[in-house]
Amino acid sequence: MTAATQPGTKKTAPKNRPAAISLARKAAFNILLGVERGQSHSDDLLRGKTVNALSAPDRNLATALVLGVLRWQIQLDHLLLPLLKHPNARLDPEVLIALRLGAFQLLHLNRIPARAAIDESVELAKQAGHRFASGMVNAVLRKLASAPRSDLPELSAAQIALAQAHPTWMVERWAGFYGIDAARELCHHGQLQPILIVRIHDPAVVQELTAVSIQLQPGNLLASAFNVGSGEVSESAALNEGRLRIQDEGSQLIAELASASSNRPVKSILDSCAAPGNKTLILAQRNPKARILVCESSAQRFEPLRQRLAPLGERIECRLTDAGTIREDSAFDLALADVPCSGTGTLGRNPEIRHRLHLQDLARQAERQRSILEAALRAVRPGGRVVYSTCAMEPEENEQVVSAVLADTSNVRQISLESSIDSLAAENILIPSAADRLKASLTPEGALRLLPGAFHTDGFFIALIERTA
Repeated sequence: MTAATQPGTKKTAPKNRPAAISLARKAAFNILLGVERGQSHSDDLLRGKTVNALSAPDRNLATALVLGVLRWQIQLDHLLLPLLKHPNARLDPEVLIALRLGAFQLLHLNRIPARAAIDESVELAKQAGHRFASGMVNAVLRKLASAPRSDLPELSAAQIALAQAHPTWMVERWAGFYGIDAARELCHHGQLQPILIVRIHDPAVVQELTAVSIQLQPGNLLASAFNVGSGEVSESAALNEGRLRIQDEGSQLIAELASASSNRPVKSILDSCAAPGNKTLILAQRNPKARILVCESSAQRFEPLRQRLAPLGERIECRLTDAGTIREDSAFDLALADVPCSGTGTLGRNPEIRHRLHLQDLARQAERQRSILEAALRAVRPGGRVVYSTCAMEPEENEQVVSAVLADTSNVRQISLESSIDSLAAENILIPSAADRLKASLTPEGALRLLPGAFHTDGFFIALIERTA
């Protein structure tokens, strides 16, 4: 026997055994690496098998790390790069993400000890195959941890962009469109974890959730919307059985307004861009006798959509197609064109959009949006109406799309959403205080603009257009 294995002799650990890394940090590192390499989106990866297999505390930490790093990435890089020996050096993605993870924990997560944030970031770099760079990770993060903290000024658009980790070009546009104070509030909202909203119709479900320590508060707009104060809704039987749905309140409002906007009995509905199907379910609930054609252009999203809507039976037809190529003419009473967009109204929920989106992308988005809206207007009967909506804050995707289609299409007109809001209030679908607040957010043309955070929702643009002949 060797001394290390004799009875009563203390065993020594192998010298090259890797140090432990928490499951949450390892999962966050791998997800951020996938996002950095353009392999997938953070929301898809955070719903993957690896994260779902974690304990609830580890799952929450992994989510906080991923979304936090993505929200603050611009500022983190601004603070980290000057601490490098060669600030302009191109870092390997694994090293850069290890640095960002450590920096985010040091600067934004007060409950995590600095030693844990630094040591595990160093080990992440080592285990990713960058043993030589791990010393640099250690040195840079220790410099950052010991550096004096001071708040960055937020007076100009450029200063707001850096302080709130948004692209400068984006904040400058918002300041031009909505004013500097509104731009600052938009950026602040983009750095917050979105409120978890659920849609519930049966009071018994509220009681059921309360009984398992899930705390709910009334929503800000809709009687069927509730804010989740605490508790694990994701693990509730009601969610798994479809008796409640997780859905932003502004997203719910789009489908409610669509259902309230028709001036005739609705027998047929076109849902142009339907996945994941939350708005379709509201349309089906509010129009129980209507036939609904559901379109989705993504093959990856189509099958889950079809399965989700299958319980509605034969009145739902699901079609894998680009909504801009639909050739039905005068076939529907109502259409919802909730079009693909830049998503700048959802930066709190989808923070990596700010890193992927470029100004020149908006023109490409607008071209596709116009084609979908034009197809929807052809598809409704004379007197039928189309609700056009985005979760974007950019005029190119909103007012300018509507105005371009109105200018190029005969026999169509824009209708104010004011009467639709009044209808929802009369049916008690809106909470009592909501109607006046929503009407104050109508544009001069009668479209509804929900700025992110103004109603504790994501940002949305909603317009109503009627085919007159």
